[in-house]
Amino acid sequence: MKLYIAIIFRRCIPLVAASACLATGAAHAGEPTADSDWKISIGPGLYVFPKFPGSSQLQVLPFPVQDISWKDRVFSQGPDVLGVNVLRGEDYHVGMSVSFDFQSRSASDDSRLKGLPDVHYGPKLRLFADYTWWAFTGAAAVYQDIAGTGQGLTAMADMFVSAPIGNMLISVGPGLTWANATYTRTLFGISPQESATSGLSHYDTASGLRDVHFNVNANYKISQHWSANVSAVVGRLERYAAGSPITERRLDLNGVASVLYRF
Repeated sequence: MKLYIAIIFRRCIPLVAASACLATGAAHAGEPTADSDWKISIGPGLYVFPKFPGSSQLQVLPFPVQDISWKDRVFSQGPDVLGVNVLRGEDYHVGMSVSFDFQSRSASDDSRLKGLPDVHYGPKLRLFADYTWWAFTGAAAVYQDIAGTGQGLTAMADMFVSAPIGNMLISVGPGLTWANATYTRTLFGISPQESATSGLSHYDTASGLRDVHFNVNANYKISQHWSANVSAVVGRLERYAAGSPITERRLDLNGVASVLYRF
């Protein structure tokens, strides 16, 4: 039997990694195709992510979750506000989307950040590709800041293996995130001027590996219309992200829990 999972990112939240997470569309794996070209699922969700990249504190944000698609061509899923599968087949998708995450930083988040510039969240252009063979899926995505927030460009690569257990579909696998110099300088770098105002040590950065992570996704089909999903991305900051004076903890935890109703 061939298993299918739809990849979105999402590290929803903030890796961009949020990323980087699995699609809520996994709820539909193995279900019969409906007559309608539309597939619509919506419901409440809870997002969990670091208060700022490198923070030792987590914050929880209630937020609606959606999984909407038309002919498997145009979609709106989770942080992907609007996307299109430019190329698609039984085993693969290649496309682009406008993606949104909550990766940001404010001086009010922590007393250690006073004197450092705020970093605002905003939309990103996401280019993605995924390929599934039997129970294995490989996925790659590039995120480019398009709002002028200084968050630059990040790239993610992930591998998943999926298995059904009763009414539950489990997907797990490793991945990594690379970030360019603009991203690391904005979120982890400290200029001489910023060092003088904040009291933190001057810290130069460059492009490199941002993190290595492990993805866990569990989707439970409650009934024909209802499903519950829990996803988590547990990462470890590396290179410039790990060594920055801004970073309090290398553990990078992002997650989402949701209950969806499929129309």
